[in-house]
Amino acid sequence: MDDKPVELDQRRGMAAQKSTELRRRIAEVAADQAELRARQDELERFLSAAPARDWADAVEVARYLLGLLSASAEAQDTRRQKLISDLISDFDRLLANETRP
Repeated sequence: MDDKPVELDQRRGMAAQKSTELRRRIAEVAADQAELRARQDELERFLSAAPARDWADAVEVARYLLGLLSASAEAQDTRRQKLISDLISDFDRLLANETRP
């Protein structure tokens, strides 16, 4: 008796191999997305646990929300992308000025 496992993928035709690989990849993507959603939920619970202590904390929450917005279909318009980019630049500039004596 041979104890080596049989590699079934090599015994299937090309179409069956491709179909199997496609199902495996879809399952991996679904698992990755579920993990990402769980991590986002955890982050959002953390962000909403207490009010911002200062402007820098508020800006971090706004950056997160802008990142979510920029990934949406509504934000794909070039004008909206520019508004988001400009706002992030404004945050950087204003925060830099605020920390100066």
